[in-house]
This record gives sequence, C-alpha cells and structure tokens, in this order.
Amino acid sequence: MGQAQPAGFLIGRYLLSALEVSRMAMRAVRLEPGSDEFGSSSPPELESESESESEFVSASSESSEPAGELGTSRKRVVPGIIYLGHIPPCFRPLHVRNLLSVHGEIGRVFFQPEDRLGQRKKVTGASGDSRRLGLDYTEGWVEFRDKRVAKRVVASLHNTPMGAQRRSPFRYDLWNLKYLHRFKWSHLSERLAYERQVRQQRVRAEISQAKRETDFYLQSVEKSKHFLKKAETALATYGEGSVVQEKSWGFIQRPTELEIRKHKEIQASQGKEQQLGAQIHELAQKAQPNEPLLAKIFRPGA
Repeated sequence: MGQAQPAGFLIGRYLLSALEVSRMAMRAVRLEPGSDEFGSSSPPELESESESESEFVSASSESSEPAGELGTSRKRVVPGIIYLGHIPPCFRPLHVRNLLSVHGEIGRVFFQPEDRLGQRKKVTGASGDSRRLGLDYTEGWVEFRDKRVAKRVVASLHNTPMGAQRRSPFRYDLWNLKYLHRFKWSHLSERLAYERQVRQQRVRAEISQAKRETDFYLQSVEKSKHFLKKAETALATYGEGSVVQEKSWGFIQRPTELEIRKHKEIQASQGKEQQLGAQIHELAQKAQPNEPLLAKIFRPGA
C-alpha cells in the first residue's frame, strides 16, 4: 500500500484538472474548422496552476471577440435627409421633431426662415395693435439616422394630414415630403453659406448704390445753393440787368412719324387746292366772250 496523500494536494490536483478541461473546451470553440489545430488529438502539456488560470482568462476574453466582429460586420448605418416643401404658419422645428420621432431617430433639423419683408404682423387684442413679428418658415430639412427609415417615412406620410388629432392646428395641412437621394448635410451647409454670401453681396451693392445717389443729390443741392447765392449777390450789387440768365440749350429733334404724316397730308391738301384753283381760273378764261371775233362778225365795216 502506498503512502496516503494529504487532502490539500488532492484538492489542488482536482482544480488543476478542471481548469485544463475548461481551457480545452474554450480552445475547441475558438478554433475554426479547417485550421491546423482544430480536432487535434494530442494532449496539451501540463502547466502550473497560475499559467492555467491566466490562459483561462485570456481564452474567455478572446471568445468574446467574434461577437464584436460580428457586430462590426453588419451593414453600416447611413443617415438620410428629407426635404419639407410646405411648412404651415406657426410650425416650428420642435413640432416636426415630435411628429416624426415616433417613426425613427431624428438627428439635425433646419428650417429656412422667410424674408423679413414677407414677415406678417401678428395682431392680438381687440384694439388690433401689433405686438411682435411672427417668424414663419418656407422650407425645411430633417435628418434621420437611418436612410431606410427616412424612405419609409416619405412613402407612408407624403400627402397625408400633419395632425392626427382633431384639435390639432395642422390637421388640414398635408405633408409635402421628398427623400433627397445621395444628399448630405454638408451639401446643405455649403448651399446656405453660398446664399448668405450672395445676400451679403446684394446688400453691399444696394448700400453703395444708395450712397452714390445720396452723394449726387447733395452735390446738386450744393450747386443750386451756390448759383442762387451768386445771383442774389449780383442782383444786390449791380441791379436787375446784371443778372446773367442761365443759358438754355436748344436741340433739333427728329420729327416723329405722326408729324411726318401730318406734314404730308397738309402738302397733299395744298397741292389739291392749287390744282383746283388753276382749273377754275382756266374755266373762267374760257367762259369770257371773244370780243374781237364778235366785232368782226357783227360789225364787219367797223
């Protein structure tokens, strides 16, 4: 009979064998079919208890890597942008976010405000006094985190009432939605920046034009004041005859078509009158009696 082994040694051997079995199981799960190590029947070498525990921890951490790789191998989510062509009065970005967020996750929202000249005054109270300017919007863009959700929202909500409830102020307004294919938010930012620059250039041009007109008007006023002052000084010093009258320029203008036509009609009428007078004179001369011929006939001896 052999010598009896202590209980602590048996417990350590049991724990070591359990760790080896778990390590082999995790290694079999981790290996892929077709690899050199998959299904190998050679028994692993015995190692110390500390090394087995470290390998067990590393195996458990490596076994979680395929799940992450599967998660990253999924199709990348691409955001989609929806264009709102009609925005009713008093409709704000918060409203569109509340109405469309039930269909999917919404990112950025931008509404284009109308021009300041187009802003309407909100009249409140019986007296009709205007308290503040009501800012309305003309168009808008909504970004969804997933373009598939954006396409589904456009297909299901286009030309449908905005407000589902009976007391909603937007119940009789319809959604005017359009999915912008291959449109990114950077394109919208570039467009807004371009429109801002164009608007600033137009404002600068209008300001410069107004400044030129103002300068010309002020120069004209100064010239007129100087001329009047000079005329008053000459009148007070030398009398009325000394005031030089302002030279008036005469221009010969080309006659118009109407004036040319009237002139031709007058010439034609004058020509007809002259021709008619000549005919009358000729007939009067023919109507006068030929006295010498009558004298020869009736008084031959005379």
